[in-house]
Amino acid sequence: MSEHITLAHGNGGRFMRELIEGVFARHLANPALNVQVDAAHIEVPPGDLFITTDGFTVKPLEFPGGDIGALAVHGTVNDLAVSGATPLYLTVNAFIEEGLAFATLDRLVGSLAAAAREAHVRVVAGDTKVVPRGEGSGLYLATTGVGVRRTGLQLGMHQIQAGDAVLVSGPVGDHGTAVMLAREQFGLRGDLQSDAACVYPLTSVLLDLPGLRFMRDPTRGGLATVAHEICRARGLGVRLREAAIPVRDPVRAVCEMLGYDPYYLACEGRVVAVVESAAAEETLQRWRTLPQGKEATIIGVVENGHHQVVLETPLGGERLLEELEDDPLPRIC
Repeated sequence: MSEHITLAHGNGGRFMRELIEGVFARHLANPALNVQVDAAHIEVPPGDLFITTDGFTVKPLEFPGGDIGALAVHGTVNDLAVSGATPLYLTVNAFIEEGLAFATLDRLVGSLAAAAREAHVRVVAGDTKVVPRGEGSGLYLATTGVGVRRTGLQLGMHQIQAGDAVLVSGPVGDHGTAVMLAREQFGLRGDLQSDAACVYPLTSVLLDLPGLRFMRDPTRGGLATVAHEICRARGLGVRLREAAIPVRDPVRAVCEMLGYDPYYLACEGRVVAVVESAAAEETLQRWRTLPQGKEATIIGVVENGHHQVVLETPLGGERLLEELEDDPLPRIC
């Protein structure tokens, strides 16, 4: 077998079969995956069916704390989890650039498989395409996720009311900063790790909580963008307390040096939750019993009177967090 992907690995012949069987099927093997058929049969337990789809183009393909393979699983599973669903199945489409080293591809698919096992989801179908050199940046992944939510669970942005509390499960901006440092575009280096992880443990412990309104994973656009989505959808304002929002010192330092705002940087393993004010402390207690939620905090409140995101500064001032226009860090997920 060649040490690098060639266009022949996408022609439907022997090389393609060896690629699928030797890399994808070997890592992703499970009872529901059959590379000899064109469609997978899946069994879905009772409940409301949820489906999501996503694409991943992160650069570099591997970064501190993760890689495009694990990120594809986490990103898809997390979209189901914050919707209140239990993730069950994934499909994966791989767009591989001619010239990618087989060892790199094998490592990335192995990471994808490990993340799927950890999240208790099964990859049941997929496809591979090989694109000419210079057209694919190594590897792109496209995924679809299927999950089930308990019938009758009322959860969504439409549930949010004035007076509700806003919480975040941990420090923000880790993923965006880690990917930026991995690129070394600014001559900066550091040991900061991406927060990329499955958030289902964080979401599942809240599903029976009276007063749970809404959950979202703050990926592209970060915490500030989630707050703006609430404002637009509900015609309400969001007031955040800067002193309460957890930001790691390395993230804050990089942002200060380069002029970024950590509240707009992507997270890949955090949850923003909106709950009835009376349920805020219980939410905090449940999250802090988990390793992923030990740094969770109550960061703000939803309020009447304006349709803006207001940040209260530690000195008692206020500043508006405007809606994101330019992408400060493209190709981060």
